[in-house]
Amino acid sequence: MAIETPQPPRVLLTGATGYIGGRLLPLLERRGGPLRCLVRQPARLVEDVATTTEVVAGDLLDRASLEAALAGIDIAYYLVHSMGSSGDFADADRQAAENFAYAARSQGVRRIVYLGGLGDDAGELSPHLESRHEVGRLLRESGCQVIEFRASIVIGSGSLSFELVRALVERLPVMICPRWVNTLAQPIAVEDVLAYLLEALDWPETESRVFEIGGPDRVTYGDIMQAYARQRGLRRYLISVPVLTPRLSSLWLAVVTPLYARVGRKLVESMRNPTTLNDPAALTSFRVQPRGLAAAIERAVVNEDREIAQTRWSDATSSSARARSGAARRFGARVFDTRVRHVSVPPPAAFRPVRRIGGERGWYFANALWTLRGWIDLAVGGIGLRRGRRDPEHLRIGDTLDWWRVEDYQPDRLLRLKAEMRLPGRAWLEFSVEPDGNGSTIRQTAIFDPHGLAGRFYWYALIPLHAIVFRGMLRKICHIAESPLASGDLSARPASRVSRKNNEGTTA
Repeated sequence: MAIETPQPPRVLLTGATGYIGGRLLPLLERRGGPLRCLVRQPARLVEDVATTTEVVAGDLLDRASLEAALAGIDIAYYLVHSMGSSGDFADADRQAAENFAYAARSQGVRRIVYLGGLGDDAGELSPHLESRHEVGRLLRESGCQVIEFRASIVIGSGSLSFELVRALVERLPVMICPRWVNTLAQPIAVEDVLAYLLEALDWPETESRVFEIGGPDRVTYGDIMQAYARQRGLRRYLISVPVLTPRLSSLWLAVVTPLYARVGRKLVESMRNPTTLNDPAALTSFRVQPRGLAAAIERAVVNEDREIAQTRWSDATSSSARARSGAARRFGARVFDTRVRHVSVPPPAAFRPVRRIGGERGWYFANALWTLRGWIDLAVGGIGLRRGRRDPEHLRIGDTLDWWRVEDYQPDRLLRLKAEMRLPGRAWLEFSVEPDGNGSTIRQTAIFDPHGLAGRFYWYALIPLHAIVFRGMLRKICHIAESPLASGDLSARPASRVSRKNNEGTTA
């Protein structure tokens, strides 16, 4: 008699464009089994998922759109919140949870896995934590089994809490701190949060449970700042004062950190609540052994060094509108210059001038300024522009490109360069191309991670020049992409015939 192999559960993931959901998505794909993602804008995600992953449109505030998304689902991840919205986030979260609970019950969903926030129900919770707990209760009232994880501060590259700490420590040698820096917490590494979420798929019990999760260290926000400073080789002084109200603190955070004032205020109000574990049941119910604070920060810093970050809290649709083209913006201690233009050619043609950039062809605009910058770099002991590029037509990860190195390369889609010049910080230049109607969208992003006050002065002093150079470079890339000559095989021409006699860097 043949033994039937158990079928893997059919899983729905919400929040796949957010911080936790965006990191959980590839882990679920590697695990295997039917996977469906519910997003408001499928176009944001469809190009980044495996071919076996289904992406469907839906809005948690539109109950009718949820039933089709939850049809046939066994286990659903609820990883969304409205803290970044401009309206009443608690009302929005309440309505979203009620809609999801109703649709899950009507479609026979067996289990909901929800990530909320730590906080003692016996005390007076902040509006944010009270809303997080209310969402868990509303999901349980659906009649579906709910596994609710309540986490303290999540430490990981790109997380809201980590970016707050990182920005404060990197920017301010001396910090005038409000009382919340002395509140106790039990931070947990993002990798350990993801491990708990994954194990929830196979948890053998059938009743609803609330699990408190956190690392082994009970520390204050001030302790976390000092731990980060030690790993970065920085000396920081914290002076606590009692006069900073949540409103003043949120406005202060909006000035010196990446947080919007409304998000900062909600976060600051939550920081008055201790977020330590009262129930250690998660340690015996799951195989996860959370790492300590030092290891969590070390891992986050490694991820920051390897890439800008896999996902960020601000990637969630609810956090903010997309930055407008040409806008200088901040995230953590980093600053960005993002520019976007549409071209009337398909992605391969739009990407062609991008992959040919640098070397003998130059940088398409203000080549005299690029050359001058190269001489300045040589004068201070850097590499300058003398390295050129390995091949005039093709690139691969690890290639040198003048004073850059190819950090990521996806043909016809993405080129990310990391600077190896002498700078008071770290710099990247990224080009991405996406299909857009009958043409393509080219996105050009300059990213700078300043080191100390000198790094910030360097960036802001060059903003006028960067505006001219980056705008002109993208304009010229678009012009070449749409030019009839762009489809020709320029690589067949001798490199010496590439004209660089003017600042536009046009091809001969």
